[in-house]
Amino acid sequence: MGRAHEVRKVAMAKTAAKKSKLYAKYGKEIYMAAKSGLPDPDTNLNLKRIIDRARKDQVPSDVIDRAIEKSKGTSDESYALARYEFFGPGGSQFIVECLTDNPNRTVSDVRACFTKIGGKVGSVLHMFEHRSMFSFEGLNEEQVLEALIEGGADIVDMEEEDGFVTIYGEQQSYNDIRTALLDKFPDLDLQVDEIVWLPLSYIELTDGHEIEQFQRLMGLLDDVEDVQNIYHNISNQDE
Repeated sequence: MGRAHEVRKVAMAKTAAKKSKLYAKYGKEIYMAAKSGLPDPDTNLNLKRIIDRARKDQVPSDVIDRAIEKSKGTSDESYALARYEFFGPGGSQFIVECLTDNPNRTVSDVRACFTKIGGKVGSVLHMFEHRSMFSFEGLNEEQVLEALIEGGADIVDMEEEDGFVTIYGEQQSYNDIRTALLDKFPDLDLQVDEIVWLPLSYIELTDGHEIEQFQRLMGLLDDVEDVQNIYHNISNQDE
């Protein structure tokens, strides 16, 4: 299997999708996107991107609408992006992204999760690429390239595997690529539509204890309210 298969399977390991946690996660993201720009997805492309992703994850419209309405009020509530780097089981590498109103609390909570499974703080960001990524079925590379050229969108790489086309672009090219695809193919179902951290290489966990540690770690991180996204380089655990 090639890189596209591994990316679709594990590169965007999310917090384990309890509904209340999922709704809170998107509520924060939508609130901050609307607060930092216009609360209108037709003019705020970042807000539109998050709303589209929320709908794909079956977040109810009332959750989305409440977050947007809240952003229009006088609330001074504010969240900052916090990104933490760790080594996990078997020397694996993790990037944990959070939205927090209390960085001291959040870093303590996240660090405690890794400490409990024997992980440690480390510098791993250089072992990942920050990329826009799209993956979908129903088109071939020739059709996709034609759409991208017509739309004037530049990409870094493209792979076709198991019926899926996967596109990688620079993070700043996200809107150009997405617009080019959907202008040409309005009904295209973007099964992956993200700006992500992609590992440069993957490892497999083969030791049973390390696999148990990984599973425990993902559960612990899921219980941290501020955690938004988890990226790792483990290829045989598709949490």
